Amino acid sequence: MNKAIIGKKVGMTQIFNADGKVIPCTVIEAGPCVVTQLKTEEKDGYNAVQFGFEDVKEARLNKPQKGHLKKAGDSLKKYLKEFRFEDCTMFQLGDVVKADMFVEGDFVDVTGTSKGKGYAGVIKRFNASRLKESHGTGPVHRHAGSMGACSDPSKIMKGKMMPGHMGAEQVTVQNLDVVKVDAELNLIAVCGAVPGPKGGIVVLKNTVKNNKLVKGEAGVSKNPQKASARK
Repeated sequence: MNKAIIGKKVGMTQIFNADGKVIPCTVIEAGPCVVTQLKTEEKDGYNAVQFGFEDVKEARLNKPQKGHLKKAGDSLKKYLKEFRFEDCTMFQLGDVVKADMFVEGDFVDVTGTSKGKGYAGVIKRFNASRLKESHGTGPVHRHAGSMGACSDPSKIMKGKMMPGHMGAEQVTVQNLDVVKVDAELNLIAVCGAVPGPKGGIVVLKNTVKNNKLVKGEAGVSKNPQKASARK
């Protein structure tokens, strides 16, 4: 990992590119984040950097939290997140990280908490099919149906799709394209949808996907007997 930041989801909008095409994107208020802790391999067993995001009143923190955050300066932060960068030596305690860490054209993985849907049945939760609508269904047309258990193993197996709490889970959307960066307002626009509601906390990291650059002459043969080589 060489790029990461904590942000807040502002909402969705659309941007027109240079070709006049509409790009649906999500606007994220990325930073400013403060480096609140530096972890080293000698002291902690691994190298990492802790970022703090969003100011909070001093009265809302306990003494250990205030003592930990005041080592990095006077700004007290509400959300803390740890990142393992390839080179942690480029950060110092108290440094401010802004949205200009990313540039247009970067690919990022965005992690957030999805919206909570409450208690839901199998049709809404897992897209299960309902029972027949003809004859004999009774008042159970949206129930889960048979659980598949018999005398052996005489139990419902783990992983069975059943009703329960839906949403409010950590979700990561991978390989989103950064289409615009506003360093003055600390805003990053990424192409696509981001999990969570407006105002939800999200984490941006450079993607783990391998995005290979397309070469300009790919697919063009040098063999004059092929059509792609003829002019």
